[in-house]
Amino acid sequence: MAACLRFTRRVWKSFIDNKGHDARCFPNLQIHRAVPGELEASLKIEPYNLNRVGTVHGGLILSLTDTLGSLAVATKGLYMTGVSVDIGTSFLKPAGKPGDLLKARATITGLGKTLAFTRVDFTNTAGDIVAYGHHTKFVGKANGHTENIKLTDDGEKVIEGEDKDSD
Repeated sequence: MAACLRFTRRVWKSFIDNKGHDARCFPNLQIHRAVPGELEASLKIEPYNLNRVGTVHGGLILSLTDTLGSLAVATKGLYMTGVSVDIGTSFLKPAGKPGDLLKARATITGLGKTLAFTRVDFTNTAGDIVAYGHHTKFVGKANGHTENIKLTDDGEKVIEGEDKDSD
């Protein structure tokens, strides 16, 4: 497994271990691929992810925009992924029903010394885009964290910092 994917999964595990919002709302989120600046993930839709009309709740997708935008920042080697400054999601069509797989691709569209900009695209099982979101994060204080790493351009190896497993 590439170092970038290992590191991003370790950051995700820290979200879950916190036993907060992420662990309660989408504990079954799976990260499949991570390279510097981009990740792919999926979530099996559960009955508790639905709104009262039986479709995926918009708040779930907005919340995933937040979390996956943060994890996109982690693909660049930042263990602490900053705090939200701006976030938004546009909904195009229903995202699925219980048992379906909601897929997501999160990318960094810009990363500076203090701000990170991300986009998250959501697709249904047919591959249709169902929603997309944007997330701006303040990362100024995240840059000096002791758990940060520096990756090769392809994300295969750690060139600075400690390469650890997520367990």
